[in-house]
Amino acid sequence: MYPGAFSDKHPDRPAVVLTGSSARATYGELEAASCRLAQHWHGLGLRPGDHVAAYLDNRIEYFEVFWAAIRSGLYLTPVNRYLAADEAAYIVEDCGAKALVASAALPVAAELGERLDDLGRCPERLAVGGAIEGYDDYGDALAAAPARRLDQEPRGRTMFYSSGTTGRPKGIKRPLTGETVDAPDPKQSAIRQGLFAIRECCVYLSPAPLYHAAPLAFTTGTQAEGGTVVVMEKFDAEAALAAIELHRATTSQWVPTMFSRMLKLPREIRERYDVSSLEVAVHAAAPCPVEVKRQMIEWWGPILREYYAGSEGNGTCFIDSTTWLSKPGSVGRPVNATVHVCDEEGAELPAGSPGTIYFEQEEDVELFEYHNDPGKTSESRHPHRPRWTTLGDVGYLDEDGFLFLTDRKAFMIISGGVNIYPQEIENVLVLHPKVLDVAVIGVPHEDMGEEVKAVVEPAPGVEPDDRLAEELEDFARQRLASFKVPRSFDFVDRLPRLPTGKLYKQQLRARYWPAG
Repeated sequence: MYPGAFSDKHPDRPAVVLTGSSARATYGELEAASCRLAQHWHGLGLRPGDHVAAYLDNRIEYFEVFWAAIRSGLYLTPVNRYLAADEAAYIVEDCGAKALVASAALPVAAELGERLDDLGRCPERLAVGGAIEGYDDYGDALAAAPARRLDQEPRGRTMFYSSGTTGRPKGIKRPLTGETVDAPDPKQSAIRQGLFAIRECCVYLSPAPLYHAAPLAFTTGTQAEGGTVVVMEKFDAEAALAAIELHRATTSQWVPTMFSRMLKLPREIRERYDVSSLEVAVHAAAPCPVEVKRQMIEWWGPILREYYAGSEGNGTCFIDSTTWLSKPGSVGRPVNATVHVCDEEGAELPAGSPGTIYFEQEEDVELFEYHNDPGKTSESRHPHRPRWTTLGDVGYLDEDGFLFLTDRKAFMIISGGVNIYPQEIENVLVLHPKVLDVAVIGVPHEDMGEEVKAVVEPAPGVEPDDRLAEELEDFARQRLASFKVPRSFDFVDRLPRLPTGKLYKQQLRARYWPAG
């Protein structure tokens, strides 16, 4: 389904509400605006299979841009709003966008336009929320276009770019289906309704940036079911609790760092807000420390539902709270693919042995590819079974077929020939009350090859000194094998973590490893 299915029945129902500004759009307004933008792009000559890009903060227009692309058969590439101009220009150029919509609130939007001029790319640009030199006005463009549907409305798709935590981001491209935008999608609807309780009467709270795959997919999926989306312009732990209470949110999605920061609020603040309206709290994006998740279940009840998947769409695992309590640390069992865990040569490993995680898809499922990068596409395939694909994560299956993640292969530390997974160490250190955030990396060591270093963002008011390092080392030593305990601690004002929960570990590693 799509919003037009509800604009006739419920034109005044809120389709999206912003928590900070209280701005909102009804289903009728969203339908009209997305039709106008689709007509505008069509008038410029854009046709199914062409690409458009969005460089936007969290705002109403994000949904207008999304649905205009989807109802036009276009590929939409959301661009990370925190990127510098050169980084953003690379993505707009690489995806081949013929049109760009950018927010005047983003400081480098004008510079992005200049970079695209230098490259001779994407001359069609629209500015939202104010004037940007080199861009036309978004409102004027929509006002000049008719608010009626295109004669043909093939379904478009998103083409997200990998986060770039371990190198240049690459577009994740899947083929268009050939279906029309209003064609029923019973498989996706069953997943949304059955696993995540997203339905017409729900109020879905999104505290994350919309340029990321999961927030955009779940918010627009809520609109596809006719529910109301409540979007935070920026995450704040207490403000999130207030939004749940104010809007009586029934469903929400989080990343583990958000859980940690809400749990570290003073008890009197946590207990000030009524979160009883929540029926489902979804989380994903990164492994959640076992004790953090246990505390969240104790606080909110057994409403947490976790999934493991990637923007590549090659498979999904799922687990609810009740099952997780019997399998703590698991991300569940697959719901739409078969999971295989393999060694470096591609041989399947027995239960309990960590290796590269592959998803095996059914024969009728079209596999993803990395746009303009056949080499990376090839690396994502199993060496002997081309329909088995990987996201580069490492984990193991237990005897009952439940998947447990250990870390990304690229982040594994090899010290003296021993494999050490940073995520396990991070999960311990983040529980210390004086730690707000932490990243564990391998740094050069003359004899061992690598040794374990923890880079810590202390909690507010905590003095980062040698005594704190000793305290954290002792804390880790009581909970981890000695070879996993960090050999050194560095303290920073802020870790390079995106609001999506993704950490730029490559950026951290670059401080300690020689170039080249």
